[in-house]
Amino acid sequence: MIMRKFISSLLLFLSYSGLFAQSYNEKLALAMNMSDWFELDSLYRSAPNDSVMEFMDVFSRCIIGNRFNRPDISIPAFSDLFKNYSAEMDLGNMLNMSMMFSMDLSRVGENQAAASLLTSLLEGTREYLDSTWIGSLQQYIGIYTALSSFNPYGISMDGEQGLMPFRLVPVGKDGENSLLIHLEDCTVNGNDADITFDTGAGVNIISDSLAAKFNLTPLDAYNNLAGIGVRKARYAVAHELKLGNITLRDVPFCIISLATGNEEADVHFKNLNIVVGSEMMLRLKDLTIDFNRGEITVPAEAPPVGVTRPNMCFSSAMNLLARGKIHDVPMMMCIDTGDAADGMLSRRFLEDNERYVLENGKLDTIRQAGLGGISISECYRLTDVSAELGGNTVILPHIVVSATDTPRLDYDCIFGLKSLMQFDRVRFNMVDFNISTFPESVH
Repeated sequence: MIMRKFISSLLLFLSYSGLFAQSYNEKLALAMNMSDWFELDSLYRSAPNDSVMEFMDVFSRCIIGNRFNRPDISIPAFSDLFKNYSAEMDLGNMLNMSMMFSMDLSRVGENQAAASLLTSLLEGTREYLDSTWIGSLQQYIGIYTALSSFNPYGISMDGEQGLMPFRLVPVGKDGENSLLIHLEDCTVNGNDADITFDTGAGVNIISDSLAAKFNLTPLDAYNNLAGIGVRKARYAVAHELKLGNITLRDVPFCIISLATGNEEADVHFKNLNIVVGSEMMLRLKDLTIDFNRGEITVPAEAPPVGVTRPNMCFSSAMNLLARGKIHDVPMMMCIDTGDAADGMLSRRFLEDNERYVLENGKLDTIRQAGLGGISISECYRLTDVSAELGGNTVILPHIVVSATDTPRLDYDCIFGLKSLMQFDRVRFNMVDFNISTFPESVH
């Protein structure tokens, strides 16, 4: 689903509506068009009540709730939008908002309602849609319909708080010191399991061999997973997933072969046979990674919605993004513990800070492996770079800057595990969508 420029019709409407330049309505529309969800949230909060037309008010609440994980805001707004303002939206808006609405319904367990919404949309618009949109709608109808037979992510804890111990596992070539977080004391349907914790994974993943060995229930539902390439994955459900003293019921996984076709890369992919990520984080609601103690803690009760402004959001592709700075340059960071190294700054950083990078960086190549294959590209390696995230600043021993032209993304930096480990603790408050960091060992 591509969010960028999907409200161009709103901008066209505003340009002919007689509104003065840079009205709040126009500013809100421009923020949406630029996928700047933080600016949208800030503008919406600051706008006087009589300065935003009703349709734009509802439309803004839909997007803000979806991008900042506030279904309590977005679901009523979506209902209002489709009941009272359908005529205000063109087909592109209708499709995108329906996909977002169904996503939020699924997040609160209303999978049948999500499937029914998209089924009605497909029936009413099929003659106007191309094969890509028809296929996408059918795919998500299949996912939500299959999940409606279960109650995904029922959670219980054996203790006063959830505790997931972990160890840091070396991966990659000797000397690179790349690491992944492997959760300990884990079982899948009663079978001992080695599970990777990856904040950059939007869905849970399991290899095809382990899905069969652990007796996951296959579903008649599929999704396309993107990495280096794109692969089709079948959904399955693990009826019991134990992570330390936390038990989750009916957990959806995507079954996929992790083979890349590269012998060296495939040796290291054995560390990624089972992956849990941001989808699980949303359900656990509040997680603190303590690198000193080697544990992830989860309070028994989720925190109430607070007054803290979000500094995280979802990207258009549902990556978990956070506001931060590298070398005092503000940017959007993709927080990715599945990146076993330091992370990477986009070519945009090189273009905007060329002198700094050329004078301080060393030209090199970087090898990446992911779903669908491997890639090798040029980069510059920087040392001793300041990084600000979650209210604190640390010095990163290393980080690379891409020297290769790549498609423009919603983020400027992948913040890898080794960079995140420069903080002693990192808290993900998935209720307020706020990330906090703790640079000192204070418990």
